Amino acid sequence: MNIIVCYKIVPEEQDIRVNPDRTLDFARAEWKLSLYDLNAVEAGMQIAEAVGGQVTALSVGDGKLENSKLKKAILSRGPEVLYLVIDEALSGADTYRTAQTLALAAEKIGFDLILCGEGSSDLYARQTGIQLGEILQIPVINNISKITPQNGLLLVERDLDDETEVLEVSLPAVVSVSAGINSTRIPGMKDILNAGKKPATEWRAGDVGLPVYESKVSPLHTLAPEQTDRKRIILDGDSEENIQALFENIRQAIKQ
Repeated sequence: MNIIVCYKIVPEEQDIRVNPDRTLDFARAEWKLSLYDLNAVEAGMQIAEAVGGQVTALSVGDGKLENSKLKKAILSRGPEVLYLVIDEALSGADTYRTAQTLALAAEKIGFDLILCGEGSSDLYARQTGIQLGEILQIPVINNISKITPQNGLLLVERDLDDETEVLEVSLPAVVSVSAGINSTRIPGMKDILNAGKKPATEWRAGDVGLPVYESKVSPLHTLAPEQTDRKRIILDGDSEENIQALFENIRQAIKQ
């Protein structure tokens, strides 16, 4: 089975600074793999280990993807091959543009199954996987908590509010997995060293046939929430007086 796992790189949260005007400063932020996508990588590796096949990692974006450390970070987790579509035209791409580029690259690579994380750990829009399946005109399903390959099909489970839905999915397909589907493996030193020997192919937008695109939506700004000082009200003990004081403080906070 030829499996493609899609991933995104995101800024390290602890490196993001909030300016006095509430705008975000990413100047000192290191870039890392989106945590949700690591679950997709692990799911792909488990399927390949169970039924055989190859896992290919795929990402699209701007020049930040050329970072050798980030390439090793994804390849050390198991994928045998890496494909990147790198173009400044993809800087800040919306979910549709991202899905469109992934679709063109996936068709060029060839696949039986495409796996995505449930969302990215920066925007968490949860739209790219769904749009990817629609563009490719193949079955697409999201929020999957378990995958069992069976005779060329996938038996998948999705946790709903009060029940678990079991579905049979024909291939090829796009599946977005939940964060709870597995525990991701931690690469060892041997995995990291071997990652540098694995093939990585870089394409530009034109190499995959990406058409010129002008987004109809342009973000004006992104602001951090307004900061408020903590009340610093401390109630020590669970006496009836303190419980009543707690309720009164909650009432006052709700009224504000």
